[in-house]
Amino acid sequence: MTTRPVEKLICSLAVPTIISMLVTALYNIADTFFVSNLGNDQTGAVGVVFPVMALIQAVGFFFGQGSGNYISRALGKGDPGSASKMASVGFFTSFVFTGLLAFTALFFAEPIAEVLGSTALIRPHAVSYMKWILLGAPFMASSYVLNNQLRFQGNALYSMIGIGVGAVVNVGLDPLFISVLDMGVSGAALATVISQLLSFCLLLVATAKSDSLKIRLRNYRFEWKYYREIFIGGTPSLFRQGLSSVATAFLNRAAGICGAEAAIAAMTVVSKLMQFATSALIGFGQGFQPVCGFNWGAGLYGRVRKAILFCLKVSVTVLVAIAAAGIIFAPWIIGIFRDDETVIRIGAAALRAQCAALPLTGVTIMTNMALQNIGKVFRATLLAMSRQGLMFIPVVLILPALFGLGGVVYSQCVADVLAFAVALPLLVSLFRELKKRACEQEGAR
Repeated sequence: MTTRPVEKLICSLAVPTIISMLVTALYNIADTFFVSNLGNDQTGAVGVVFPVMALIQAVGFFFGQGSGNYISRALGKGDPGSASKMASVGFFTSFVFTGLLAFTALFFAEPIAEVLGSTALIRPHAVSYMKWILLGAPFMASSYVLNNQLRFQGNALYSMIGIGVGAVVNVGLDPLFISVLDMGVSGAALATVISQLLSFCLLLVATAKSDSLKIRLRNYRFEWKYYREIFIGGTPSLFRQGLSSVATAFLNRAAGICGAEAAIAAMTVVSKLMQFATSALIGFGQGFQPVCGFNWGAGLYGRVRKAILFCLKVSVTVLVAIAAAGIIFAPWIIGIFRDDETVIRIGAAALRAQCAALPLTGVTIMTNMALQNIGKVFRATLLAMSRQGLMFIPVVLILPALFGLGGVVYSQCVADVLAFAVALPLLVSLFRELKKRACEQEGAR
């Protein structure tokens, strides 16, 4: 972690994490693809429930990255005992907390579906889908915790296998449950829950075989110092992914008002596609995070700066290529999911708008991850809140009111540009600090 060239090190760690994130996004893509054959109402239902799934993922990443950041620094300092205690605290707390949250939500499924933007036609499908997702919520969230903890100790391959097997099973079960067994949207949700449960079991086995971490109930400590570290390290992830839940709910409501079921279906497809694209970016960033944590903990600030520069160059270059393909082939891509002229028209416009700002998102997310890993919690949280919260929510409330459906289509693009404007000065400040620390270190020698 501290001697191998950072470019090769990041790439070796990033390949498994990119695959893990892509296959995680594939869960939602698969559900949307197979459910879309049932109609706009069912496709919209998947979009309406997406904020619930995003919230479950956010909780998992909160405990996973919060504990993982501490774990990487502890291992970098040669303290596996503290790392194992933190891993146990993150895992057990996540499972219990998510279980209680999901159990409570089961009793309020219909009001939740309404708040999330479902229309009268979409609501029954959304409730059916949501109930299955809530039943699997503790295992979903805990899978993300285990996935992150394995990554932060350098075992990204195991996390990839655990998540990847679940995604492959999900793709196979979707058509079986939806079409063959005629379960509709409930079948899609059940396929997701079974797949996530399988991933949970595989990741738990991989963790048990780890030499660095030992998740045991006896290692659990109800101590403030561990929860404080989880809060500091995980809050940016909670806001970054949790606010996407809130943002999607606002987007669904705006789309429903401006274009009803067809607009919600179109924005659902675009949201899942963009999630798939940004998942690759986040996966690449997750390959960088352990490198950042280890080297920051070891005081190797020059390597941290070099790693950030490398990630920025690669992510922006790749996202420019993805954005170009999305802009050129937008109608065809949307048409894969829904053979509906209105859905294709709205979806293609939204996809092109979001692709135009996609390279800027690379800078925003990479800056956020770097700040998070070196313990700059306020700046990281501010930036995490910007894209889907501080910027997007006001934009999605104002633009549709002024421009109708056009405002819905361009809301995310405008928010991404504004978030980049927040990220840029934070990135410049970070580079200055890293350079200063490196120079002071050289002077001390």
